[in-house]
Amino acid sequence: MSTPLVHAEDEADRPTVMVFGDSLSAALGIEREQGWVNLLSERLGDEYRVVNPSISGETTAGGLERLPAVLERYRPDYVLLELGGNDGLQGLPPRQMRANLARMIELIRAEGAQVVLLGIMIPPNYGQPYADAIAGVYPALAQEYAIPYLPFLLEGVALDNALMQSDGIHPNASAQPRLLDNLWQVLAPLLGEPS
Repeated sequence: MSTPLVHAEDEADRPTVMVFGDSLSAALGIEREQGWVNLLSERLGDEYRVVNPSISGETTAGGLERLPAVLERYRPDYVLLELGGNDGLQGLPPRQMRANLARMIELIRAEGAQVVLLGIMIPPNYGQPYADAIAGVYPALAQEYAIPYLPFLLEGVALDNALMQSDGIHPNASAQPRLLDNLWQVLAPLLGEPS
């Protein structure tokens, strides 16, 4: 029987950073260890525990349904909330997306965790007004709840074919350090880490 690398009491001593997202956080199409969440874990080192119950294809409705059990399981100190892209790609109502994200923020805060909202932008497949409405959800929620947010996780990546997989939606392995650098600008001050 193998011995766990980290003892349970050590786990409890370290703050937990939980990434709760969709395929962008679940490293779809690349090796999981190449994904930005794993790179975040490496950057934070032994001082933090990073958990990643992200699921490819997750919508805000699905995330809201799963969240209570996930919060109970991991008891995070920080939650990086990265959802909404699939709502937009499926043409779901921005008003409902916002309501789902707002409820998730409230549930996370009720558990005593801090939230960082990771924004996404979608192609204007359903028209520019719809794409703008999806993108506008994130700053509105960040202001309403006074939480840090990243306007666009894929900044500097989404329009660079060399950094995207062939589907044009998911970043490739080469893009993952850039995603982490985008996030780090917002996360580092929250954790008291050098940016």
